[in-house]
Amino acid sequence: MNRSDGLSAYIAVTAAYWAFMLTDGALRMLVLLHFHTLGFSPVQLAYLFVLYEIAGMVTNLSAGWIAARFGLTSTLFAGLGLQVAALIALAFLDPGWAIGASVAYVMAVQGASGVAKDLAKMSSKSAVKLLAPKSSDGLFRWVAVLTGSKNAVKGVGFLLGAALLALFGFVPAVLGMATVLAVILATVLWRMPPGLPAGRKDAKFREVFSKNPDINWLSAARVFLFGARDVWFVVGIPIYFYAVLSDGSEAGNRAAFFMIGTFMAVWIILYGAVQASAPRLLGAARKTQGELVAGARVWAGALAAVPAVLALLVWAAGAPAMWLTAALVVGLLVFGGLFAVNSALHSYLILAFTRDERVTMDVGFYYMANAGGRLLGTVLSGLTYQLGGVALCLGTAAAMLAISSLIAGRLRTTGADPVAT
Repeated sequence: MNRSDGLSAYIAVTAAYWAFMLTDGALRMLVLLHFHTLGFSPVQLAYLFVLYEIAGMVTNLSAGWIAARFGLTSTLFAGLGLQVAALIALAFLDPGWAIGASVAYVMAVQGASGVAKDLAKMSSKSAVKLLAPKSSDGLFRWVAVLTGSKNAVKGVGFLLGAALLALFGFVPAVLGMATVLAVILATVLWRMPPGLPAGRKDAKFREVFSKNPDINWLSAARVFLFGARDVWFVVGIPIYFYAVLSDGSEAGNRAAFFMIGTFMAVWIILYGAVQASAPRLLGAARKTQGELVAGARVWAGALAAVPAVLALLVWAAGAPAMWLTAALVVGLLVFGGLFAVNSALHSYLILAFTRDERVTMDVGFYYMANAGGRLLGTVLSGLTYQLGGVALCLGTAAAMLAISSLIAGRLRTTGADPVAT
């Protein structure tokens, strides 16, 4: 494949991934805020996302084999199409259903959305390994741009979801997003350039399990890294902010929706911007792969300090206060910046550790671990908030990050090639 075709394919994959993540972020905020106003408890809200994460684990484990067998474009298009179907299905939710029936229905639809998200993610990340330049720090730069821009777009999706809910209501919002995404899918189907592998008939499912210890240790560290984010991000902080910001009136609820959506959007956009800049911030062009591997433990340890300090502040305050809310906003933005560096390092290392012929298998396995971390964090988010409030959410995040740092210390730093190779 020549450089022009590779760049065109990279742009097409990135654009499709952006479109998907915009709807993914909006859908998460729509579901969280809509069902909170219907009276769902923190644990019930967490249940809505459990099947989403379980589906992600199963999908990533099998999607690597599916892509190796049938080609990367097939899994990318399947992910976009399934997300359109999930959005349409949510529009048929009946507000008159009992809470148990509503939870079960939304869990099922969210499960389909989880399958869609991880099909699209695995396809996009694997494509970078195959399309990125083979010289300089090209791999780190290309994966950082894809992942960072994706998270910035997802952040806009959080704000979009909150805004659509406040302005138009739940059903018009999900149907509008389904229509836009369907148009984008049709465009990508029509304009996708050649260049991505079509698959190989002899791919075996057992190949998804890696024999490379670095990939296995990195995947384990990823479980606790993303669990530490979602333990406060999924339920704890949004519901805490809603309790602080809303006065219970319809106008107050709308204002709270906008403020929560804005915070979540700014957090994700900051995360994405720092992630895209991670190669420059880390001086990746001047470092060996071994030096970057060693940095994974240090950065995880530094990140653990932030939720630990915030948990102590919440515990010491005893009750919500304006200064505490401001401190949480600032502290969580700092968390977002440090988390972005950690995530970018991991995203680069998984592609550096794998080989071209195994890329979809190893990336699928790695993102299965990523989904496992989100599942763990999602369940703990509702549980810890219900048991001990936002202080327990943040304290649990600090403990999980300490574990992630220890696991990252098992990665091998000797004999690693420079990033330039």
